[in-house]
Amino acid sequence: MGQRVGVLAAILAVLLAVVSIASHRTHTAAIIQKASANDSWQRYQSTRVKVHTLELGESLVQVFGAKGGSSEKAMADFAAQKKSQESKGKQIQEEAEKAQESGETEERRALRYDLGEGLLEVALVTSSLFFISHKKMFPVIGAIAGLIGLAIAATGLLIG
Repeated sequence: MGQRVGVLAAILAVLLAVVSIASHRTHTAAIIQKASANDSWQRYQSTRVKVHTLELGESLVQVFGAKGGSSEKAMADFAAQKKSQESKGKQIQEEAEKAQESGETEERRALRYDLGEGLLEVALVTSSLFFISHKKMFPVIGAIAGLIGLAIAATGLLIG
């Protein structure tokens, strides 16, 4: 019986290592996606500031009532630049939203891996209690906790 429990503990330890690595890598991916989203949101805000600056330029030309070719050219330039910045801003906004959603997906996946990792740790410790107590219930409880932990961790693969 002791040899079987030892093999069970070894299998649980390997599964724990795999799930733990997956958890850490997924947390890292979530952080990278969140940072990417933050960078995109900063670029989006920059385009919005440029649009507001161009709108201010248009307003100043109108307020001061400048007439002639140079004011019309300035208004046309403002309008063209504003259209370009608004288009660029929409594209950046889509990138930011996509990166943000990807980060949230990775966080949900990491949570599953964390729960699975925790149950595999409980399974390993519980199974190891057999060697101290020589009671068969500990490896049984450990095997059940290990299966549940593995199942929860496996659901992390389905997210996304």
